[in-house]
Amino acid sequence: MWDKIASFIIRFRLPLIILILLITVAMGFYASKVEMSYDLARTVPANDPEMIFLQKFKKQFGEDANIIGVAVQDSSVYTLQKFNHFRALNKAIKKINGVNNVLSLTELKIIRKDTAHTRFHLDALFPKEVASQQELDSLMGALRKQLFYMGQLVNERNGATMMLISVNKEIMNSSKRIKLTEDLVKAGDEFSKATGIHLHYAGLPFIRTIMATKVRQELQFFLYLSALVTGLIMFLFFRSVRAVLFSMFIIGIVVVWVMGTLTLFGFKITLLSGLIPPVIVTIGITNAIYLLNKYHLEYFKRKNKPEAIANVVKKMGLAMFLTNLTVAIGFLTLLTTDILLLREFGIVAGINILALFVVSLVMIPAIFSWLPEPQPKHLRHLNFKIMGRFLYLVDIAVHRYRPAIYVAGLMLTVFSVLGIMQLKSITYMVDDVPENSNIGKDLKFFESNFSGIMPLEVEVNTGKKRGVLNLKNLNKINEFESFIDSLPQVSRPISILSLVKASKQAFYGGDPDKYELPTKPESAFILRYMKNQGDSTGLLKSFVDSTYTRMRISMQIADIGSVKMDSLVNTVIEPRMNKIFEGTGITTNVTGTTKLFIKGNKFLIDNLRESLLLAFILITLSMAMLFANVRMIIISLAPNLLALMITAGLMGYFGIHLKASTALIFSITFGISVDNSIRFLAKYRQEQLTNNFFVPLSVSESILETGKSIIYTSIVLFAGFIIFAFSSFGGTIALGVLTSTTLVISMFTNLILLPALIMTFDKPKKSKGEKLLIDEIDPGFYGEEEDVDIDLSKIRIHDRSGSAE
Repeated sequence: MWDKIASFIIRFRLPLIILILLITVAMGFYASKVEMSYDLARTVPANDPEMIFLQKFKKQFGEDANIIGVAVQDSSVYTLQKFNHFRALNKAIKKINGVNNVLSLTELKIIRKDTAHTRFHLDALFPKEVASQQELDSLMGALRKQLFYMGQLVNERNGATMMLISVNKEIMNSSKRIKLTEDLVKAGDEFSKATGIHLHYAGLPFIRTIMATKVRQELQFFLYLSALVTGLIMFLFFRSVRAVLFSMFIIGIVVVWVMGTLTLFGFKITLLSGLIPPVIVTIGITNAIYLLNKYHLEYFKRKNKPEAIANVVKKMGLAMFLTNLTVAIGFLTLLTTDILLLREFGIVAGINILALFVVSLVMIPAIFSWLPEPQPKHLRHLNFKIMGRFLYLVDIAVHRYRPAIYVAGLMLTVFSVLGIMQLKSITYMVDDVPENSNIGKDLKFFESNFSGIMPLEVEVNTGKKRGVLNLKNLNKINEFESFIDSLPQVSRPISILSLVKASKQAFYGGDPDKYELPTKPESAFILRYMKNQGDSTGLLKSFVDSTYTRMRISMQIADIGSVKMDSLVNTVIEPRMNKIFEGTGITTNVTGTTKLFIKGNKFLIDNLRESLLLAFILITLSMAMLFANVRMIIISLAPNLLALMITAGLMGYFGIHLKASTALIFSITFGISVDNSIRFLAKYRQEQLTNNFFVPLSVSESILETGKSIIYTSIVLFAGFIIFAFSSFGGTIALGVLTSTTLVISMFTNLILLPALIMTFDKPKKSKGEKLLIDEIDPGFYGEEEDVDIDLSKIRIHDRSGSAE
């Protein structure tokens, strides 16, 4: 089959290249339309009952994650001049496109009683102009009596105050959010410059915008950096600028296809999909190294360029297909998850890795068929003596010290298991934000002064019209809110109860001691005032439905991590809530972005475990097709599983938590590291047929020849992934460092443990007539034509007794 494919590629290379270029032009058109994702990553399926409930909740009461907080802790803001600057900041922010409303110290409204019309109305606490510092101090004293705001907008202990900015959902889910955020920060900078007061920013919309902007910047940075680093390594191997430039051009075509694929599938660039182009560059370079190296070897063997190129396709086609297939499997298994973010990442990466195989197999032989013949300097790297000596020592160890290798492997296994036992699955809502960054510091500020800004909601359904205004129900709800207020990790809740309490305070002339629920006699008067109350501000609609049957309790929570959040919500808040409302006929549900985050984290890890298991099964089946031998399948998988175990153990010891970015590496690196096993075993099988199934000699030749290819590609892959350690995002850093670590460990396990296991357990059948699929694979770097008999000089070289006979 590969003879026909090789003939087809060489014969129709010009039309094939023109077709690829035409596809690239089309993909480039779609790539120009690719957009950044500004949505909060959804890790819970749309058909999940809790997700459905949250969407209904938002439809009734509005969004729970569309608030940006701007806070300040500086007593000078309460001086007249700086207070006026703060008021000007409020007005400037209100004018920003996409801002719905701003609630801040300077624009507070208080409830007053209108006896003539038997209703309440809202009055501004601060007049349009405050005449003096004395007047401002008097107004601040009045503010401190408004308990509705104290603890919400103002920290009673230290005077820190917060500005809450409600933003338009459609704007925040589009590229216009960048302009909104820039305008907000610009207005804040002007305020800080005029007053010398430092501002703190937080809120999911703000954080998501900053992160999306950095994703765009890092996409370009890592694409260029990966091309530079891997291209430099390739140049060191081949000493040919031409080889590097044309290989990069070919890989660049697939990068364009990646961006076009995103648009064609209706996807947007996310933190994960932004990593695909650098990964394509890294894997593409390894393909180019294998193909070019084989081409050089074939040319110097045959001195005929067309024959050399044809042999490259014939001998390398299946090997490269299988190695790219195992990598693609690692990504494509993510399609089995119900998490949209992972499915998008998996399908785009998987499809384009297979496309990379096709483009490389067509274009590299075709282009180099038109270029001048390779020169001797292009193969100087093959005689790298230091690497040869290292592999010779590995060969000696495999033959003479296998017990020590097994003891070391067993010790590493025990070490890994102990580390894995310490591994914890913990993630944070803003996990990728570095603690020492401005956003990280600002989040800590909000958590210490306002109990955080992550939204948590509770819906209370009384089951009856006007049930929310029933005093008995209000007292039960008040008991629950008092419990919530006692939790240090949660802010003071706000709900219709807060308005009822503030209304009673207003009914009694603003007396702060009256900020409480009305008694039964009082309720007849106070609730009569509330019935005549309009809702021109829309505030009431945000907390209660039109029939007063259902209501909303809103609070903020600190980003304390998925485990603590899960414990707080499921073992503290919900049990107490159920106990309080037991027997009342009232149903309650904890919901909101934070609650779905908790469930999503569990869902995410479970899905990634399933995808890893599926990747293992599919790759095992691929190995079964190659070997048709259970013993060899186990031998080939053991070194790669040990590499994954060591990485997981190191994560446990170093306190690196299992989360989306770290769990993802296992299915990806498993597919990549198995490539080393395939190449080694292909060479081993070839040497068996050449050397009459003499295992020791076959193992030695496989180590000394294929070992170099494993080291070279591992260096390229390590360099291609370690660059992610320079990211601004913790998850990307972990992905880069752990993937690189796993691939290096896999290199050693495949060079040392794999041949040792073969030496001990492989019992080959001496049947040269037997034909396996792996016999079709050329190991790539140093494949030789089969010899008829054993080369006795090789036995002399590798004599284990230490003397030649």
